[in-house]
Amino acid sequence: MGPRVPVRRIAADYAASGRRAVRVTLVAAAGFYLFRYGLDRPTAATYALFTTVSLGGIARTPGTGRQRAALELRLLPVCWLLVVVGTWLSVRTWSAVVGMLVVGFLLAFAAVGGPRLAGAAPGLQLLYILPSFPPYAPGTIGERLAGTTTGLVLLVAAEALLFPEPSPPPYQERAARAAGMAAHCATLLAAPPHALTDADARAAQETGRRLRSQTVPEAERPAGPGMRDRALAHTGLAARTLLSRLAQLPAPPGGHLGPEVTAVLHATARLATATEMCLSTGPSPVAPYEDLVAARAHLSAVSAGPAPPTASAPVPGARTPQFAPAVLRRHAAVLEIADAALAMGGAADLAAHGRHASVEIVQGRFWYATSRAPVLWWHRVRGHAGRRSVFFQNAVRIALALTAARLVAGVDTLPHGFWAMLATLSLTRTTMGETWSTIRVALVGTLAGALVTAAALVLVEGDTAVYAVLLPVWMLFAFTVGPVKGVGWAQGLFTVLVALVFAQLEPSSWRLAEVRVLDVLIGSAIGAVFGLLAWPRGAHDEMRYAAAELLRRAAEIVVATGASVAGPGIGGPPPQAPGHRSLQHAVVLAESAYAQFQSEPTPFGGPARGAAPRHMDWQATLMAGHHTLWGSERLLEPPLAVLGPAAAESAGGLGDRVAARMLLVSAALDPAGDTPTGPLPPIDPALAGFTVEPPGAPRLYYAAVSWLESLMTDLARIARGSADTPAQGASGP
Repeated sequence: MGPRVPVRRIAADYAASGRRAVRVTLVAAAGFYLFRYGLDRPTAATYALFTTVSLGGIARTPGTGRQRAALELRLLPVCWLLVVVGTWLSVRTWSAVVGMLVVGFLLAFAAVGGPRLAGAAPGLQLLYILPSFPPYAPGTIGERLAGTTTGLVLLVAAEALLFPEPSPPPYQERAARAAGMAAHCATLLAAPPHALTDADARAAQETGRRLRSQTVPEAERPAGPGMRDRALAHTGLAARTLLSRLAQLPAPPGGHLGPEVTAVLHATARLATATEMCLSTGPSPVAPYEDLVAARAHLSAVSAGPAPPTASAPVPGARTPQFAPAVLRRHAAVLEIADAALAMGGAADLAAHGRHASVEIVQGRFWYATSRAPVLWWHRVRGHAGRRSVFFQNAVRIALALTAARLVAGVDTLPHGFWAMLATLSLTRTTMGETWSTIRVALVGTLAGALVTAAALVLVEGDTAVYAVLLPVWMLFAFTVGPVKGVGWAQGLFTVLVALVFAQLEPSSWRLAEVRVLDVLIGSAIGAVFGLLAWPRGAHDEMRYAAAELLRRAAEIVVATGASVAGPGIGGPPPQAPGHRSLQHAVVLAESAYAQFQSEPTPFGGPARGAAPRHMDWQATLMAGHHTLWGSERLLEPPLAVLGPAAAESAGGLGDRVAARMLLVSAALDPAGDTPTGPLPPIDPALAGFTVEPPGAPRLYYAAVSWLESLMTDLARIARGSADTPAQGASGP
């Protein structure tokens, strides 16, 4: 016996699908009956019904009804364009095939714009498939557009007005709560005993966890290419980092912080409070931001120690340390807290006020702040226009499958050929294993639906009144049960549904059921072929490759940053370590692969030879990438102090060791044919020798060591795999 499913969960699933089914049924039936029986316009009736079914039933746009209504209203011009282009290109099979290749790819690739566009794409694909088949009738474009417009407008009204759903907390509100929690923690740390209670630490960790994408509803995730979405995602990342670093700050020995550290923590608390207000439609946090900048600069100067007289200074910028190593470590940790708070405040101002933001931001970190929307879209598209992007892979796979289905339907003059394309669209999955499993269940469901259809057509014969009465009842049942019971039930119920529709448009016999089975068989076979030929393992292989590539790029950054910190006197340090843009691109590709990876089952045929296990902590690789970028930028901010021979050797050696460790982990994640496959120890046994504190090391040394140790923590988490998964949120983004 399988695991029991809670009754409440089943009831909740049926309630959600039932509300959606009522909306789709009311709109589809109203539009279809209006044009079919009221105005005697069967073409308009067909398009009114299929527009509603496409965007209301087949599309899975996340969000509440009002959010879906807003998106569908904006998509109305796109729907008009699809109908017109599909109609004109259906004149010849070759033009229809070329159009299907181009439009199919563009619609699928639109998923780079965020979860809502990704959810609407299948519905738009079906809306284009319908007019791309004969008859070539440009004279009916008016009817087709009228039906499309009527169906979509009625659907928008139904989504907005019928069964309103409670809106989940938006991501901006979650980020505001995180800022408020950071203010609370910073205030506690600034006052004796300068430590968080266990309850406060757990609350900070839980608040940061709520900012992770997997805990946020799809419609609320800031995943779009626009400036506000990018800034909001940046706000969440900075807030998680700030909370984790506040929670990890230990109590000072002797119970004394020092006035400079206390000032930074108080300024951090004020900026976090102002950030919370800014995210809640408040003013820009300009004054608290500037206060924290000043407090941070003062602590950095004090921590670096007094500069010796110019005449006796052997190297420009050299400082004489005056604090014990434990104090310097605390200074480095507090400066990291200030950096995270400043990043959070600047990003929140951009997210809340856009181009009217008042905080003076760091251009390198917020590169998107001055870019226009078309430029940001171009950055997003260009970043995924390659074979290593799962968005690109999915678009190529579905475009080629739909093109092949259209070619087969056109060459063989397949009756109701768009049913074959609908099967290809709905049954093709991102992995071959999932595609094959889906096809088997779908064929069984289609065969059962065909038997019911044949029996109904034989018994009722040509009495369209019976079909007209049965259509809304069956549609309500199909769209309520199908999404809950799975693809087999959905295909079987939809088979009967399309028969009830076409029996009212033209005389039909039991052979319509036979055609439906044949079309689904052809469409599913085409989907299986392209699922096998085009990246059959989906994001599983790409996740390994993307994570390994990210760590290789991060290793380059670590080496370059270590060299700049260890020897800035030779020609002056570069403004940033080379390769930052490459690492940012690697992080983007890894995040998109991880998002798809979470929704896929085990790959067809099991894991590839030498592949990393599925329970690997892939999110830790993303954390390592973000930590590498942020730490490198922070350490290379001028002016840089001179470490001295002993500190430079220690920091450089530790950086090289961390980079080598990154390369070993990357090889273990994505091994080549001759890569050793032995177990990777989670802790580097040679690391202890590199952590000996050189005498007289300046604050910059301890900042570099703190950064490198956080990267080693991320690498250890990757090596341990799922054994450390519950703790992965405690160390930052």
